Amino acid sequence: MPDPIQKITLSRVASRLLAARPELAAELDAANPFPIQEIERALAGAGGDDESAFKRRLRRLRQRVLLHVMARDFAGGADPASAADSAGRLAEVCGTMSDLAEASIRSALAWANRQFTAAHGTPRASSGAPCDLIVVGMGKLGGRELNVSSDIDLVFLYPEEGETDGARPLTNHEYFDRVGRKTISLLADRTEDGFVFRVDMRLRPYGASGPLVASFEALESYLVSQGREWERYAWIKARPVTGDDAPGTGDNRHAELDAIVRPFVYRKYLDFGTLAAMRRLHAEVRREVERRELAEHIKLGPGGIREIEFVAQALQLVRGGREPALAVRPTLEVLARLAERRMLPEAAARELAESYVFLRQVEHRLQYLDDAQTHTLPDDADDRARVAAMAGFEGWRPFYARLGEIRAQVTRHFQNVFAESQGNGLEDVWQDDRDAAATVLAGRGFRDAQATAARLAATRSSQRYAALSEDSKRRVDQLVPTLAAAAAEMPDPDATLARGLDLVEAIARRAAYLALLAEHPDALERVAKMIGASSWAAEFVTRHPLLLDELLDDRLLYAPPDWPAFESGLRAALAAGEGDTEREMNILREHHQGQVFRLLAQDLAGVLTVERLADHLSELADRVLGVTLDLTWRQLRTRHRDVPRFAVIGYGKYGGKELGYASDLDIIFLY
Repeated sequence: MPDPIQKITLSRVASRLLAARPELAAELDAANPFPIQEIERALAGAGGDDESAFKRRLRRLRQRVLLHVMARDFAGGADPASAADSAGRLAEVCGTMSDLAEASIRSALAWANRQFTAAHGTPRASSGAPCDLIVVGMGKLGGRELNVSSDIDLVFLYPEEGETDGARPLTNHEYFDRVGRKTISLLADRTEDGFVFRVDMRLRPYGASGPLVASFEALESYLVSQGREWERYAWIKARPVTGDDAPGTGDNRHAELDAIVRPFVYRKYLDFGTLAAMRRLHAEVRREVERRELAEHIKLGPGGIREIEFVAQALQLVRGGREPALAVRPTLEVLARLAERRMLPEAAARELAESYVFLRQVEHRLQYLDDAQTHTLPDDADDRARVAAMAGFEGWRPFYARLGEIRAQVTRHFQNVFAESQGNGLEDVWQDDRDAAATVLAGRGFRDAQATAARLAATRSSQRYAALSEDSKRRVDQLVPTLAAAAAEMPDPDATLARGLDLVEAIARRAAYLALLAEHPDALERVAKMIGASSWAAEFVTRHPLLLDELLDDRLLYAPPDWPAFESGLRAALAAGEGDTEREMNILREHHQGQVFRLLAQDLAGVLTVERLADHLSELADRVLGVTLDLTWRQLRTRHRDVPRFAVIGYGKYGGKELGYASDLDIIFLY
């Protein structure tokens, strides 16, 4: 017997299965993955099974898959230095278990449907169209990252209210409730052959106290009126694993569901408030870890799997609404895309990915022991020896040392993303005692400290500040002293702080912008430099606060314009918004304003001459006009040719390539 086959006997559950079913040893093939076609073949013909036979079929298939996965996992070795190979093996294990879960869910649902349709008929919408139960995989099932002894988190949904068309009709809700309960029983009941998957339904609307199944309309109402921040985190991986087109209707049920869930998960704006919410959620997890003494828990403990997921998914939530490419489910893919877009340093993304693979493989080895949903490192010496050997180490001590390095690495990157800004010595400027604030300001170089203190007091006592939510007030309270500290470093601190307060007042009701500046002191420092250097720049930023996002990465902010890339990016964004005129107009404005802002930053930094700036602003106008002409021409229903013979002629400063920031375009059209 090959070494990998022998090695699986380190698993007690594998030893028990092989003793009970010795024929399984013959089909173990460490050279090839367990094919999805074999999973489907094993479930074919299940419609003729009675309930007992069907449960046995499902459970015995899982036993085969579990043994095969172990043999394949061990066949690859467990060299911690081989990160790419480790990632591939992890993907295969998780992918195979996810294939098994999805096929089992579909088969169990089909079996349950046959029983209840025979008694009650087919569930139909009010239009007469048939309805299916949509089983949504959440968490690791949604991301196709299922571990070998995982619960499966599910939500049961159906598209529309109605009733069945049989002799004993039920409402759609009653029908799908019965079908859902039977599906859970088929998967989760323990028999002499064990279970298929434990099923957790607590992520449904209203949790354990809510109805087992919900209509699309009920889900949408819940998410809009009661959906909480942690539920956005839960739904980020949600993926329907059953149902789709309604037969004969052309309706795409998955697309309908996505249209309900996506606006809840991903905001249209840059949602930096998510970082504070995730920080609070993590603090709650940490308190629970300490209360239950789970320091050795590799999922929830310090430097565990959950911290990597928090980093990836928090940054997804911040930017996913404006960066559709980030709306993906697998954690490793999210980390890669964040690095590609410079939203996470490349080294940090690489180390987090390597740590994730290592920790997930440790998770599997803990679960290989007894097929238990465990994440806690064992105390027993024999179990420790088994886990270390399965992980490819000579003993527990080197294994535990490497695990400690990995966890410390994760904690460091987590703290870099979620660390809160520290005090700056100017907290006392934001108080009701104006004279005390003036004293502090004078001590930090503000020349007209009394007037600046009065300006601060006016903002603090304004109706606009009083009307803010508690969260927004807290962010303003954090932001103003930091802004004052940044202004103190400018040549004219009083003017810089006054302009900064104008900006804060303009964005005070936009919690996302407050959070962006509060979470990114470096961005706030760049704002201070910009508004301190130019009153026009301050007005431009105040009018267009969306541009604050440009300040997060100085490599992009000060990069020379790449005009072909700018144009192709603009065309791609317009293609994604095609058919929505308002969105197309916003895309044109935002791309134009973003590039003007980058040129402004480079101008104030002394990077551009007057002539070079005018060239760039004129080139920007050329590109935007060209794209706009193509866009409007395509939308002309009565156009007489595909390519317009139509010219835009620039006059004045535009014609002479001498545009300034506030220049109009003097143009005429010729055909």
